[in-house]
Amino acid sequence: MIEILDKKYPQFNTTSPDHIVSDALYQMCCENVDCLIVIENDKFVGILTEHDIANKVLMVQKPLTEMKVGEVMNRNVPVANATNSVEYCMQLLDRHNTKHIAIYDGFDFRGVISSYDLMQFTLSKRKATFEQKMHGNEYL
Repeated sequence: MIEILDKKYPQFNTTSPDHIVSDALYQMCCENVDCLIVIENDKFVGILTEHDIANKVLMVQKPLTEMKVGEVMNRNVPVANATNSVEYCMQLLDRHNTKHIAIYDGFDFRGVISSYDLMQFTLSKRKATFEQKMHGNEYL
């Protein structure tokens, strides 16, 4: 998982549970991301996704300017260790029916990996293997 996190940009797309949802949504648009990592007292506490906002807004029917991130965010994010395999993380995503996994190295939060990150990583590995086989057979 470290290899995937290292290839991602530093994860500065964070917010706190006390921020207003409309501000968080604006931040997501500006940073061109579909989720924000929610940090409280320097600790990971969950994520806020566009999906979370849409679902909550439809259910609560409260203006975005009156809702706090803590009311909308997902606190039940599956956790993987930095040494877990891609296959294990894919199984976690499937088992929890989610698109994001929090990655820890021991007790240290390292970042969030999405299903898209795992797919990209898997495809890049397959492409590299395919190119090696093709080069070995002198097809290139």
